[in-house]
Amino acid sequence: MAAPTGQKSEEDRKHPVDETLPPFKMFTSGLQHVAAMYAGVVAPPMIVGPACGLSATETAFLMGACLFTAGIATLLQTLGFWKVGARLPFVNGVSFAGVTPMVAIGETAGPHDALPVIFGAVIVAGVLGFLLAPYFSRLLRFFPPVVTGTVITLIGISLLPVAFNWSRGGNSQAPGYGSLTNVGMAALTFLIVLVLRRVLRGFLQQIAILLGLIAGTLIAIPVGITDFSALARADLIGFPTPFHFGAPRFDIAAIVSMCIVMLVCMTESTADMLALGKIVDRPADERTIEGGLRADALGTALSPLFNGFANSAFAQNIGLVAMTRVRSRFVVATSGLILLVLGLSPVAASVISLVPLPVLGGAGIVLFGSVAASGIQTLASAALEKGDNALIVAAAIGIGLIPIAAPDFYHHLPEDLLVVLDSGISTGCLVAIVLNLVFTLRFSLRSARFPRFRLRRRADSRRGARRDAPQAF
Repeated sequence: MAAPTGQKSEEDRKHPVDETLPPFKMFTSGLQHVAAMYAGVVAPPMIVGPACGLSATETAFLMGACLFTAGIATLLQTLGFWKVGARLPFVNGVSFAGVTPMVAIGETAGPHDALPVIFGAVIVAGVLGFLLAPYFSRLLRFFPPVVTGTVITLIGISLLPVAFNWSRGGNSQAPGYGSLTNVGMAALTFLIVLVLRRVLRGFLQQIAILLGLIAGTLIAIPVGITDFSALARADLIGFPTPFHFGAPRFDIAAIVSMCIVMLVCMTESTADMLALGKIVDRPADERTIEGGLRADALGTALSPLFNGFANSAFAQNIGLVAMTRVRSRFVVATSGLILLVLGLSPVAASVISLVPLPVLGGAGIVLFGSVAASGIQTLASAALEKGDNALIVAAAIGIGLIPIAAPDFYHHLPEDLLVVLDSGISTGCLVAIVLNLVFTLRFSLRSARFPRFRLRRRADSRRGARRDAPQAF
């Protein structure tokens, strides 16, 4: 039957993920995503740069390059082409999982060869991830609600310490770290975001995080924790020249380390895509996971061309989607374009960097808490009244919290293992998958034995009945 005039049929009605918003809403919502992820993108080059012997100017160049490559990876993920891209509101940026191995590679290779060796290893890892994507996506069957709910909850819980650290100042060596001023600004921003979310309506409510960050930054100026020095030194234009630090070099040990990092990133990205699919009401199927992993890997393989590192999903932005309910992937594609502009214009990047970390930390508590709340909501549908499911959640969250509660817990083990063990999301995810498989297999074997046992008893009963029956002569 034809749809009534003036009404759209189910086929014609776009899913919210595929809707486009008016330009102003598109830009402000995309800018909100950039503000939420900015610190996470520039943090790895801020650590790796000095460890590889770069000067402050070269480190700033590396930060711009990482912003630029994060924009490329985000566009690959949201818009996609062929079989590349999850086509979900998925933000990609520099993975923190690679920081420790890259610092170790830098110390081993020396200041002159460090970045070329890192870039060569990242390229190989990206190519490997691209080839493995179709096979890795088939692991989707191992992520029932009890596993996905546990992993989503762990993602939120694992991110909360980041927000707490930002609230104190971000760097324990920085003056005023943990001071009452920093913590007070974080608390004030936290309250501003809550009030704005409660009293505003419509679009203004959706950009409450951005408004809270702007308000917190303005308040921080007279308080004295807003730093304008980067803005004064920044150039108007600064294109990340390809292979600025030298042509890539391929070292076997470095390649092995970064390939392990790639597998960790793929595991976390799979969990993030499952989480985001539930939040936007478009569950991530095997094809979506495959496309998303291909985008991660292709973005990673292309990043070294522009002096960037391995890219993966940014879980903090999942919290922003959950809280604002703005599900359009084109909003996140807009944030990818903004990241490209920031990478090409140090002045524009410096404007975003004016947001003090304590202000970002206060808003981050709300964002990351939203991710954990989404995980708890998923666990509510996971039949936790069954003893095995509750045990899976308890064990996985307990193991996943070890790197958060006791960061040095595994540090007596070989460094290669730390790439996985130092990620609470990865370890918790692996524990949940393995326990779910073990308990499911045990239940399957038990249920498979019982029918055979009953059949055997019935056969024995029939034989006994024949034995006891009167014999005909």
